[in-house]
Amino acid sequence: MILQFNLKTAFVVIVLNFSAFFSVSQSLVPGFDKEEYRQLMLISARTGGDSTYTSQFPEPEKFKMIYRSEIVGLDNLWDLWVDESSKNAVISVRGTTANATSWMANFYAAMVPAKGTLKLSESESFDYHLAENDKAAVHVGWLLSTAYLSKDILPKIDSLYKTGTTNILIMGHSQGGAIAFLLTAHLRNLQKSKGLPQEIQFKTYCSAGPKPGNLFFAYEYEAMTQNGWAFNVVNSADWVPETPFSVQTLDDFNKTNPFVNAKSMIKKMKFPQNIALKSVYKKLDKPSRKAQKNYEKYLGNMTSKIITKSLPEFEPPSYFKSNDYVRTGTTIVLFATPEYYKEFPDDEEKIFIHHFHKPYLYLLEKLELN
Repeated sequence: MILQFNLKTAFVVIVLNFSAFFSVSQSLVPGFDKEEYRQLMLISARTGGDSTYTSQFPEPEKFKMIYRSEIVGLDNLWDLWVDESSKNAVISVRGTTANATSWMANFYAAMVPAKGTLKLSESESFDYHLAENDKAAVHVGWLLSTAYLSKDILPKIDSLYKTGTTNILIMGHSQGGAIAFLLTAHLRNLQKSKGLPQEIQFKTYCSAGPKPGNLFFAYEYEAMTQNGWAFNVVNSADWVPETPFSVQTLDDFNKTNPFVNAKSMIKKMKFPQNIALKSVYKKLDKPSRKAQKNYEKYLGNMTSKIITKSLPEFEPPSYFKSNDYVRTGTTIVLFATPEYYKEFPDDEEKIFIHHFHKPYLYLLEKLELN
């Protein structure tokens, strides 16, 4: 009887512990949450910021920082914050700094396929799979930053999981938001390939995030995070989410489209209509193709030479023949009203006046959700 009791007791203890281990995953819920985003912004303001900047904001109410990475890659850094009461964790990615190397991550704006390998050194490569579609492509500079950060982030995620933390919020403002897009896709695809546990729930808040890739990447990112698991919060007065420059060519459409057979259709037309339309077609097609080639030349090939001065072992990849950058993810618009502009007036000498954390938090307080 004693043995039977002990076995029953042991079974109950195991079940309760197992339930407790995974029950925390229920505390993260889908959907945009103003207070959740506000807390993440207070964390973000402290990720790599100096005391003059961070002193403008109150401390996060529940989360405590337990880890700060070393500076890696293109002046990249991330923090790990934890809420002990809910067991929720936050990966907070730093944005652009005043360091020229950090800006090179932004200017290195050629595209690469959304699945492949980056050669970081002779002995180290970063294998990534952000999307299935062969036409999906992403920003190479931010992917390179993601590569270096993920080397440090993945072991920490493993440690969190082993201690029962299965809820992870991903946060990034500005360049940090751009990297958060790619990091989210990387982590979620690792879950698909069983490189990360399925029980981990990721929820992403990109903030002031620029455009991270082309339409085919955006489609897959939005599909994998839809139903309320990822957002990009944008101040309508902020210019950063409008970048990088976008160039669309006829190659950037789906395979089935009305332009694919345009040349052959024009040839079948009678003279002189065929000559006139052929001329019009070239005038519409050639400028965008030339612009894309220039984009790749200057923001790919030439910029990579500067990148290798900071990362001498990095081997620049072959670039994807597109620069069709698009706004990505579920967008939460913080709309700049006349009252906002009284508080934060346009100023040609203060180009980031609408971009920092303070104007975003100001507009967040005004945001009314249905």
